[in-house]
Amino acid sequence: MVSSPHEALHRIFRVDPGLLARLLNRAGIGFPEHTAIEPLDTDLTEIRPLERRVDSVFRVRVPGDEGGFVLAVESQGKPDPDKHSSWTYYLAHMYAKYRLPPFLLVVCKDKATAAWASEPIRVGRGFHTSMVVFPLVLGPGILPAITESAEAAQDLGVAVFSALAHVKDPALTAILDALASGVADDAEESGSADVDRVDWAEIVEIGLGEGPGRDYWRHLMATYTPNFPGSNTIVEESWREGRARGQTEGKAEGKAEDILHILEVRGIEVPGSVRERVTGCTDLDVLGSWLDRSLSVTRAEELFGEE
Repeated sequence: MVSSPHEALHRIFRVDPGLLARLLNRAGIGFPEHTAIEPLDTDLTEIRPLERRVDSVFRVRVPGDEGGFVLAVESQGKPDPDKHSSWTYYLAHMYAKYRLPPFLLVVCKDKATAAWASEPIRVGRGFHTSMVVFPLVLGPGILPAITESAEAAQDLGVAVFSALAHVKDPALTAILDALASGVADDAEESGSADVDRVDWAEIVEIGLGEGPGRDYWRHLMATYTPNFPGSNTIVEESWREGRARGQTEGKAEGKAEDILHILEVRGIEVPGSVRERVTGCTDLDVLGSWLDRSLSVTRAEELFGEE
């Protein structure tokens, strides 16, 4: 069954097709100059009883080239040998259907899956290889995590994809902190001014899936604006006040509140001694460590490790 996080990882490109070029260039893959990137029908069914659908398909128009090329995007959550035959079929069918060069881009959320997806797919036997497929891959280990708010604000689309691709990273809270601050910047300052900031925020919420990461993101968005989720309007003053709070003396207090909120959302009892120690701490580095641990501890006292 296709999950919402699975869908978010490839549908993000339908929201901002130009993100494909920006991400691949960051990954060291020279994406050609283009005039347009257009979504295409994802139905690759040839014989009705055997339905095949690629996650997303785009046509990239290139200057001086009448046709351009076709780019299929697949979201992959774990290694699956059966996908090799599906991906080979997709490329062959698109080549026959559109008469344009087809390419496959696989987007992943963990390094093991990304490494597996990067391996060439060889069709044939020892005496002869009939076909070789070389997938393009984006995911952890290929794209670095964005943990600086200034970098996140430069291109929200890239920062959002970075967050979705690093949902299993131990530093997820730092990634979401940077992204939340970036989302709060003026749209004109980002590389994706044509996409509403609330749309980006909702894509992140869906892509994180159920769990502490989504709860933390919702808490961040509630801090920056009371209109999230469920409203497509942004109160600029709320965004600015929330961003300023994270840059002032109240930052320690805010992190302490985040830690206690996550524990409460996860149903973990917080004794008075733990609450007092957390709210009384002013060391941002220590609070950051406790914040990371709050996503996985089973008892509130485990926040402090062996300190």
